[in-house]
Amino acid sequence: MLVGRRIWFVGIGGAGLSSYAFLARAWGAEVGGWDRVETPYLRQLAGVLIEISSEPVVPDGWELVVSSAYPGVPGIPRADFLAELVSLRRSIVVAGAHGKTTTTGMIAFVLSELGQDPAWLVGGEIGQLGGNAGAGAGWLVVEGDESDRTVERLRAEIGVVTNVELDHHATFRSEAEVGAMFDDWLAQVPQTVRGWELEPVSFGLAVPGEHNRRNAATALAALELAGVARHDAEPVLARFRGAGRRFQLVGERNGITVVDDYAHHPSEIAATVEAARERTEGRVLVLFQPHLYSRTRHLAHELGTALSQADAACVTEVYGAREQPLDGVSGKLVVDALRPGLRAGWAPTVEEGAGVVASWARPADLVLTVGAGDVERAGPLVLAALA
Repeated sequence: MLVGRRIWFVGIGGAGLSSYAFLARAWGAEVGGWDRVETPYLRQLAGVLIEISSEPVVPDGWELVVSSAYPGVPGIPRADFLAELVSLRRSIVVAGAHGKTTTTGMIAFVLSELGQDPAWLVGGEIGQLGGNAGAGAGWLVVEGDESDRTVERLRAEIGVVTNVELDHHATFRSEAEVGAMFDDWLAQVPQTVRGWELEPVSFGLAVPGEHNRRNAATALAALELAGVARHDAEPVLARFRGAGRRFQLVGERNGITVVDDYAHHPSEIAATVEAARERTEGRVLVLFQPHLYSRTRHLAHELGTALSQADAACVTEVYGAREQPLDGVSGKLVVDALRPGLRAGWAPTVEEGAGVVASWARPADLVLTVGAGDVERAGPLVLAALA
């Protein structure tokens, strides 16, 4: 139970902990938190005491829930707190290498639109739901993360795995190890969906791409297990417009369209470029920011191959996030892996990269800004440069 507890979230500005704090407050706890910077996710926590400073602020007498970004701070790991939230409700947990956020958002959106009053915790903004968290009285729909094996702790009633692929090289040694973890988790869940075994839907979606047609099929299967008839779910799902930073329109200028996407793994990048081709008669130009030094070291060749499906690609320096730099690892490894003859660019910063792709663009082109770091800053910069 959460009623009467005082819970302080260390790293409250992140997509994960901000949503946990929102739900904890809605379910009866007093909450507060600390972060280094203000983020858009904090808007939903109006009225909550939040300290912004360079060093963690930890008040006496509060339970601490700590983001995985701050391993040196003692307290309840965020994975354990999420497991507690999942245990309090009938829960649907969505895991997998790719498509977790979109599939979770699809399920929560359909349940909400059909009046089933779900709660949800999603790793991105779902505009049609009003944010990345909701506190309804029905099913709890949760995005489960495998990057630090969080999903292993989540005892769901319905467990969903969208697909299996090696994406977190600092945690897993092989794709087989990832698959084994998911198999072990699903074996403990009463009802399961294996998304990669399903055929893509055959009806029109508001979000483009084969990958989203597969996400929709996975969402429909989970909804059926939750008691929602397919014929009721399909027309609602067709209206789902996607999650933030998932093929998100930034704007248009001079006949050029700018779209931002969170894709950071080769499979995701290839799917996003394919989706872009469905939406333009012109060229597809990509500005890509590699995410994590470990991923770049292991997948530079595959990243270059995926980007080579575009008509031109510019690569920035690696966004390290929680990792320290590795000797010899930079975004130039990805540039070197691009196919010969492709128009290619190297721009150490996002600002420089935005200028490069803007200089390439012409009417009818679609510019993609792609990556899991702060490359989302580039879209408005591209539009400004086009002006």
